Amino acid sequence: MPFTRRKFIKTTALGLSVLPFSNTFAFGLPTNDDDLYRLSEAIVPEWGKALLGLMISDKNDKDYGGIYCPADKSVHGRSGDAIYPFFYLADKTNNPDYLDAAQKMFQWSERTVSQADGSWLNDPVKGAWKGTTVFYAIAIAEAIKNHGHIADAAFKDELTDRLKKAGDYIYNTFSITYGNINYPIAASYGLSLLGELLDIPKFRTRGRELAHAALPFITQNGILYGEGHPYDQPSPKGCFSVDLGYNVEESLPSLVLYGKLTGDEEVLQAVTRALLAHMEFMLPDGGWDNSWGTRNYKWTYWGSRTSDGCQPAFALMADRDPRFYRVALKNTQLLKHITHKGLLQGGPHYKSHGVPVCVHHTLCHIKALTTILDHERIYPTAADRVLLPRETRYGMRFFSDIQTWLIAKGKFRATVTGYDRNYNQKAMHASGGALTMLWHEATGSLLTASMNKYELIEKYNMQPDTDPLSMPLTPRIEWKNGDETFTNINDTSAIIEADEKTDQVHVKIKAKLVNSKQQDPLSGSLNCQIDYMFTDGRVNIHYRTDRASEGQTTIIFPVISPTGEKVTAADKKIEISKPGATVLVSCNRELQILPTTTGRVFNFVPGMEAVPLGINGGDAEVTISIL
Repeated sequence: MPFTRRKFIKTTALGLSVLPFSNTFAFGLPTNDDDLYRLSEAIVPEWGKALLGLMISDKNDKDYGGIYCPADKSVHGRSGDAIYPFFYLADKTNNPDYLDAAQKMFQWSERTVSQADGSWLNDPVKGAWKGTTVFYAIAIAEAIKNHGHIADAAFKDELTDRLKKAGDYIYNTFSITYGNINYPIAASYGLSLLGELLDIPKFRTRGRELAHAALPFITQNGILYGEGHPYDQPSPKGCFSVDLGYNVEESLPSLVLYGKLTGDEEVLQAVTRALLAHMEFMLPDGGWDNSWGTRNYKWTYWGSRTSDGCQPAFALMADRDPRFYRVALKNTQLLKHITHKGLLQGGPHYKSHGVPVCVHHTLCHIKALTTILDHERIYPTAADRVLLPRETRYGMRFFSDIQTWLIAKGKFRATVTGYDRNYNQKAMHASGGALTMLWHEATGSLLTASMNKYELIEKYNMQPDTDPLSMPLTPRIEWKNGDETFTNINDTSAIIEADEKTDQVHVKIKAKLVNSKQQDPLSGSLNCQIDYMFTDGRVNIHYRTDRASEGQTTIIFPVISPTGEKVTAADKKIEISKPGATVLVSCNRELQILPTTTGRVFNFVPGMEAVPLGINGGDAEVTISIL
């Protein structure tokens, strides 16, 4: 069968300098299966079985044929997207239950979210977003193209007729400015695929137009922008709207699939450049560092809550750089690691915190793994001898497009950002020189950002936070005035200077404590300075504010730690015992563990628990060491 053929690649078209393979990183992840496709072949049936088990089978239920979500206690409008992996599993396993389920799901979609104009609603509520029509259309088209021979003629004709209506809707509605950039880019592949499958030339023509219209959205540095409006107006720091999660899991995969389908080398060369740039943000354990992105309100550490996955983008382009295979493999290993009872969890600590798992993640990401299994398999011969950028100790790199610095010093990996482009006033990512990621080879994540305030920006695509003591995870300085909070991580105008020497990386921050509207307290501006010092053995952070002695000023320092890890506290130090090492947080001031409901705070962005530390006042030195 065509999807079992292997393609061996001996060289990289980019002239990569291959580094010797090292397995010194202690990720705490299963690494016994380093074959991306064998691992995917194990995960897809596991997820598919769980989804099949959640299908509503009561014919008297209005949602008969939909897939029940344990977290939301309802059926998501995009349940039908699973039609593609169900067709794949029916074909591969000869289990008729999957084909029967695919038919029931399609009928549920037609009863519940299908619209007269050819679209499908994202949610089964009046007035819901219709842009996700393109993803359902792609899923149906892939099912027919790759596995349509298993369906009877009547069902296949029904699907084909419905696809034509969806294709007309996409053709008539989508433009390069429709929604965020992920939608027109997805339509470039979707229309090209439908044009081929249905033999409609105008669909293929529009698909090519959209793909080429998207190329100017890739900057000279390879960063794809357009995840937020306005597209064409830069921020005060010259930044445009960039979201790593949507880029690597939706837009770049669509461009790759379009280029592979059509043989469009101009697009494939452009997307190769983009893949190299975005690869810089993969952490050594396969997590995506979207601690700074415009739409990181859906960041789940492994990617984004409702996008499909990075595998089609990177695995299908591994003949151009063997590191792309490693990206896809590492992320897939992480997906496997945090799968629980057949469902992909929305972050590493859902299980330890007892958080219900939304089925949406599995519905989407099973499509990405099915996609690479249905395409030609690429095994670069150098894949076991290369390292990802953040697996190397390169010092410091600056990304001007997003005003973000990546640091790789010793065994530490860190991210500092002054990115000043927010999706909207409610969907604020950390800025102000925040340390949005601190990761260590022996422990994984130590510090990470979240939304500055958790808000349900997409009500039906995010889980509500009901914990009265929950808080942002981003390390920060806060000044309270009643119910209003002023903090450095809100400040989009912060000044950042970074200096790299042989033995250290020093990052200096000058910022203000402001509210979400960039306003100072009524009593006047409140300035702060933060110094980060990264050396091979430790990270030192010095916080200073104008009003350090005032009681309202607090340094908040949540340290990532799942429930079950032992915490030992003394006046000026905290020790957290992790499986691979002990984390020592010491301070020149008293460290307090702030109140929690369960012993840990949890944030859905990016799905992690933390021990929340607090320091009264605004002048303190904090040191993190790994013992």
